[in-house]
Amino acid sequence: METRVAVMSIIVEDPESVQAMNELLHQYGDYVIGRMGIPYRKKGINIISIALDAPQDAISALSGKIGKLAGVSSKVAYSNTGKK
Repeated sequence: METRVAVMSIIVEDPESVQAMNELLHQYGDYVIGRMGIPYRKKGINIISIALDAPQDAISALSGKIGKLAGVSSKVAYSNTGKK
């Protein structure tokens, strides 16, 4: 199966959505290379970066599900290399 390497950027503005977001990330955990979270207390938000190696449809599905959560936005940047 062909996979893509990507970075998903997530901004969390509603702390009530964190549990649902973490459950989604857990469901897609086999594809996660690494995760970095930065709480930006001055603005009351969390900035999260997720490195993924997954089929493109799995990355799109995860990003879409996360983006539908209240107070959460996500964008994905794909690598041009790293295909298997």
